[in-house]
Amino acid sequence: MKTAAVCMAAMMMLGSLAACGGSESEAPEETAGGNGTELTGNISLAGSTSMEKLCEAMSESFMQANPGVTVTVEYTGSSAGIESLGQGSVDIGNASRGLEDGEKESGAVENIVAIDGIAVILEKSNEVADLTTEQLTDIYTGKVTNWKELGGKDEAIVVIGREAGSGTRGAFEELLEVEDACNYAQELDSTGAVLAKVASTPGSIGYVSLDAVDDTVTSASLDGVAATEENITAGEYKLSRPFVMATKGEIAEQNELVQAWFSYIESEEGQNVISKVGLILPQ
Repeated sequence: MKTAAVCMAAMMMLGSLAACGGSESEAPEETAGGNGTELTGNISLAGSTSMEKLCEAMSESFMQANPGVTVTVEYTGSSAGIESLGQGSVDIGNASRGLEDGEKESGAVENIVAIDGIAVILEKSNEVADLTTEQLTDIYTGKVTNWKELGGKDEAIVVIGREAGSGTRGAFEELLEVEDACNYAQELDSTGAVLAKVASTPGSIGYVSLDAVDDTVTSASLDGVAATEENITAGEYKLSRPFVMATKGEIAEQNELVQAWFSYIESEEGQNVISKVGLILPQ
């Protein structure tokens, strides 16, 4: 009877150890959650249309690394994205410009994740390949209205831009110091719309995020400097701006999922995503 009791006690002890994962080799591996559990839940972002390529690539990569997390992004424009952040309807507000004082005063924190160039694009048959800053300013303020005034053919200039509230427009006008002075023929609501309109409209000129430029248009040099990553990094190309993923409060104050998102962006994998979509890593 004594032997049976000892055996029974030993079996109960072994069962207890098994239930608690009593062997070190059976302990669960640590995951992105940092506490031995897999991350699960949703992360929501809204804002700049110029950041679509970056957000889609980063979301796909992050979700592959964290299958239990769903990342949703709405492309509503920079100002609308920061407004949604302030209202608490999204976790992150995307802005393709620096945050304004009023936005910062309302609690938004500027987290720069990449640097982008703004390319000046032309319809492919345009003979003009380079513009000075003054000429570009004159075009957008309506002082110059025909390409023959700039050494091109006798063709009216069709000035294309983004809608009010666009981060790309805000950065473009601020960098050229032409805020509220531009004379647009059309104001379009996305990067893709500007690209398509310029590609299909003789005499047109527009501006888009550098990473969006494709072979349907040509990219003009500015003051003799081409819009390239190398020239932006060197500080030689005038039109560049930050890509911001704003949070309400510091990153350290955010929930576990949002903190994991920013940790991933700063990881080697995240930095590779930024480089692959044609953006520049912040210094």
